[in-house]
Amino acid sequence: METVIGSVDGAALVADNGAVGCPASSPGCPMASSRPAAAVSAGEGSLGRHLARRLVQVGVIDVFAVPGDFNLTLLDHLIAEPGLRLIGCCNELNAGYAADGYARARGVGACAVTFTVGGLSVLNAIAGAYSENLPIICIAGGPNSNDYGTNRILHHTIGLPDFSQELRCFQTITCHQAVVTNLADAHEQIDTAIATALRESKPVYLSISCNLPGLPHPTFSRDPVPFFLAPRLSNKMGLEAAVEATIEFLHKAVKPVLVGGPKLRVAKAGKAFVDLVTAQDVSTMLRCEQNSIIFLINNGGYTIEVEIHDGPYNVIKNWNYTGLVDAIHNGEGNCWTTKVKCEENLTEAIGMALGEKKDCLCFIEVIAHKDDTSKELLEWGSRVSAANSRPPNPQ
Repeated sequence: METVIGSVDGAALVADNGAVGCPASSPGCPMASSRPAAAVSAGEGSLGRHLARRLVQVGVIDVFAVPGDFNLTLLDHLIAEPGLRLIGCCNELNAGYAADGYARARGVGACAVTFTVGGLSVLNAIAGAYSENLPIICIAGGPNSNDYGTNRILHHTIGLPDFSQELRCFQTITCHQAVVTNLADAHEQIDTAIATALRESKPVYLSISCNLPGLPHPTFSRDPVPFFLAPRLSNKMGLEAAVEATIEFLHKAVKPVLVGGPKLRVAKAGKAFVDLVTAQDVSTMLRCEQNSIIFLINNGGYTIEVEIHDGPYNVIKNWNYTGLVDAIHNGEGNCWTTKVKCEENLTEAIGMALGEKKDCLCFIEVIAHKDDTSKELLEWGSRVSAANSRPPNPQ
């Protein structure tokens, strides 16, 4: 991992992405509100505008964000950028997981949070994206550039004059980190961070001082230098040999199972699927008029943990999950919920979701028995239990 900066130039790289998220005309959508005039007029050659244009260039259409006083001006500039939509999430962890799912489906994702209190909240999602080789640009609004080195204690910190706690946390779970505190090299830091995320297929951390997004600089006033990323080259003979060996291996298998790991994504070799965000942001999906189908498998507890080591802690309090979604819906937007307890009910529910309720956000709770599992999981659980319970080696 590195924190150095550098310029990026060459031919443009533009992702062919479809749009998801809030329609600009949706009631309650951040994009439906009037754009701040100051951000539009002063932002044409500003740091905030440069960042926003770069995100659009690489295929980011939606940025998942949680506002905080250190990133509010930056959010103004993201909203003001044509083709870029701001999706307000209920908390930072949800924003991070939404960016995770977006990157799986679209190739690159972005989230915007505030200093420390927001940055530390999004850590789990960014760490997961790192392990899954997902390019996410995690943007944090940082302290005023004048506050660095002043020995001041600011709010949103842990009560120390050192502002580097957030950076140090992200250094272990991102492939590149950049802290922008001056305009002279801001364009290089931003471009390098975004290019590194795309090249390495890993998350990056980008902190921008809260007093900089609206400021102009000569490096922002001209058209941005387009990106250039060297294409990944494949050894054709090696690839053919690997395919032949794989086919031969599969032909010998009795019950072959193919598991596509995250390296397929790095090599642009497979289609990905969107992860589900937590229940709170069902409200965001409703506000943004999403017509997704959500399946919740309710088996009353932690089945995998049961097969490893059973105990009362593996049983959880059962909720009325469809009732919870109905409460979140609250009569605003299109939503349909149902519970199913057998295969026939599930088939009917899927047909309803794809037919009569196709314009709704559909939430299907599937009631499964707590012991409904496969013999492979039973065997795996016993092996994990044996591995975990090995006694210490003699000292």
